[in-house]
Amino acid sequence: MSMTRTLTTAAIALALAALPTVGGTQSFQGGQPIMWGADEVSRTPTALSLRGRAELTQGDNRIRADRVEAAVSDGTLTRVEATGDVYFVTPDQTIRGDRAVYTPANDTIVLSGDVILTQGENVMTGGRLTYNTRTEAAEMDGGGQSGRVQGVFYPERGGN
Repeated sequence: MSMTRTLTTAAIALALAALPTVGGTQSFQGGQPIMWGADEVSRTPTALSLRGRAELTQGDNRIRADRVEAAVSDGTLTRVEATGDVYFVTPDQTIRGDRAVYTPANDTIVLSGDVILTQGENVMTGGRLTYNTRTEAAEMDGGGQSGRVQGVFYPERGGN
């Protein structure tokens, strides 16, 4: 359980560094510049839509999906949804799912649809990953082909 929580916490926390915060796409965590791109982009005062090879990058962190939609209300980010071949990539972890929804109001990101979390050789799979960015509580539910949460974890190899 400790390794599962560590993998999930690290992967989601680092991935969230690439998600918009209050003020939409101009204000990200870390103060680093944000690059974004897609085949098609549309923007309104309340939304940003990236379609076709949609990608948000900040430093070494990247969110990639077929489509990314961000909603803003009164200058506050209310929801980010990524759909279709979703990847959250950091220097140490990769999280893959079919869909991801980040809701700042309750500090929660939910990835669903054959979720795969990898860190080095370690792998955890399930159908739905829920993570609270404030409390760092994480829960992986079964799903996918087996209907179970499964993992393969390799102990750290010492340099004796």
